Amino acid sequence: MKPEDEAKSGDESAYIASMRRATLWLGFLYWFVEFLISSILWGILGIDPIVSAPGKLLLMSCGMVLSYGIAATMFRVRHRHIATKIVVGFSTSLIAAFANTGIDFLLYVLFVRPDPITVDWTNTGYTLVYSMATFVGWSFFFVALLYSFELRERERRLAISREEALAAQMRALRYQVNPHFLFNTLNSITGLIEEGQTVAATRMVMSLSNFLRTTLELDPLHDVRLADELDLQAGYLHIEGERYSDRMKLRMDIASGLEEALVPSLILQPLIENAVKHGVGRSPEQVEIVISAAKVGQSLEIAVENDIAADTDSGRRQSSGTGIGLKNVADRVQARFPGVGACVSGLVTPRRFRAAITMPLRLA
Repeated sequence: MKPEDEAKSGDESAYIASMRRATLWLGFLYWFVEFLISSILWGILGIDPIVSAPGKLLLMSCGMVLSYGIAATMFRVRHRHIATKIVVGFSTSLIAAFANTGIDFLLYVLFVRPDPITVDWTNTGYTLVYSMATFVGWSFFFVALLYSFELRERERRLAISREEALAAQMRALRYQVNPHFLFNTLNSITGLIEEGQTVAATRMVMSLSNFLRTTLELDPLHDVRLADELDLQAGYLHIEGERYSDRMKLRMDIASGLEEALVPSLILQPLIENAVKHGVGRSPEQVEIVISAAKVGQSLEIAVENDIAADTDSGRRQSSGTGIGLKNVADRVQARFPGVGACVSGLVTPRRFRAAITMPLRLA
């Protein structure tokens, strides 16, 4: 049996077991209330409820067994049209009513011991009508119980479907980062080789291998500590530092205590990659990259800032934010934190670019 089939089978077994427990409790409660009401009514009619209690308990116990038979029959047609359920419920209630009337007469003979034994058809008719009303009422209660469980099961399956869809979306967005990063890094390695820096290129290949191994082992659906995410990005910056060591300056400004904040894995990768590619890679001057984290109300804001070249076209290209990196971050944050997560990027000064992620603040 396939894993998904086993899961479905397990869910069905759990559903049936839960439904069975609820039916048993509902049946017990229904007939307990019925016992109390009938005892009060019999008392009003002048019949001692204490004396009649043993016979009534036997009759109610038999009625409870018959009601469970009705429930079992209706459970078999739970997926059918409501008209089918009504017909089945009415038919089984009628059969149970005749059976319960017969049991009532037998208990009357057993406890009262009339001599001679005669049938009072008027009382028998009343008993039949009363039993019919009782079992039809039980059928309605059980149909309501069925629909309650079906509604809960549909909500559970819908939640699972949404979670699976979100998981697939998150994986797709996360895994799009690796080819993008790999493409840029291989270009950097090619550049080092063309410049004759074979030792630096070798170190970069080894760093790339370690970085990819680490990132591929991460679960895109599991959050990581901000401190771990920053350590991982330090590995990436070490790779790029092989090529831009003379032009890249890094500064981190992390508010106290936020190292334990939880963030989606590799969420900073595209932002830092964007800063290196469009900031350091396009400027002949030294470029400062600033990674900051601060608490804003009940939210966590993580920002990556970098200097950009005086070339206005270069700045315009970076500020547009239409590349796969920034778009993936925005999509991931919005999917992970719908309504509260955001990624905003743009120029804060003519020569300063900033990309900021906002998400709920959660500590490990």
